[in-house]
Amino acid sequence: MRFLNVKPSRGQALFLAALPFALTFGAYLLFSHLRLAENPNDKLLPSLGSMIQAVNDLAFHADPRTGNYILWLDTAASLRRLLIALTISTLSALIIGVATGLLPMAGALLNPFVAVISMAPPLALLPILFIVMGLGEASKIALIVIGTVPVLVRDLAMRVSELPREQFLKAQTLGASTWQIALRMVLPQMLPRLVDSLRLQLGPAWLFLIAAEAIAADAGLGYRIFLVRRYLSMDVILPYVAWITLLAYLSDAALRWVQNRAFPWFAAARAS
Repeated sequence: MRFLNVKPSRGQALFLAALPFALTFGAYLLFSHLRLAENPNDKLLPSLGSMIQAVNDLAFHADPRTGNYILWLDTAASLRRLLIALTISTLSALIIGVATGLLPMAGALLNPFVAVISMAPPLALLPILFIVMGLGEASKIALIVIGTVPVLVRDLAMRVSELPREQFLKAQTLGASTWQIALRMVLPQMLPRLVDSLRLQLGPAWLFLIAAEAIAADAGLGYRIFLVRRYLSMDVILPYVAWITLLAYLSDAALRWVQNRAFPWFAAARAS
């Protein structure tokens, strides 16, 4: 029997999915115990208890100076910036991507420009954004938009160009205008694919957000990580990294749920 034909049962799939997490967690606990046994003041691999205590202090005890619950304040600030930026990116990519993929003149005008821009490292533009736009919210949101829009546009344009030509010929034969073809034929097929592209850009979007917050912010998950690093507070940094990872995963799961609910035909076609 070939291994490519061996499929795990539901129980086996759950066990295999949990195994890497369990091994990683067990390895951390082991090395943390060994380091703390050698040096109880070691900060590199804090104990599980110290991290739980740090999270408890940040999430459920108000800061004596400001009265804020630090973890939730940072989470709200980061998610607000991310949501605004990804909304702008999604709408921009949808308009530009469909136009460049559908209209040859628009493609000839914008495809080379977008291709070049997509190769520019967004983090290298961060100092320019801070100089031009200041250290406020606009520069952080702009960094995420600049980092995600070109990739989304290129992906969506390629997906539009991959649609069967027969669909366009039939639509034009029936008398459909360019607007009708774009709105009633192309757009419904591109929306679920746009969700796929957006899911793939969640990781880079979080990266740009954390980088911007680390340099100039007064609240945010990235800001807090780089604030406490000077004190080697790994009991705060590691839970924050885990929290960011969980938020990114939940965002991906939410987009996947929306895609399955809003476009069941797309999920069925993919499954087949």
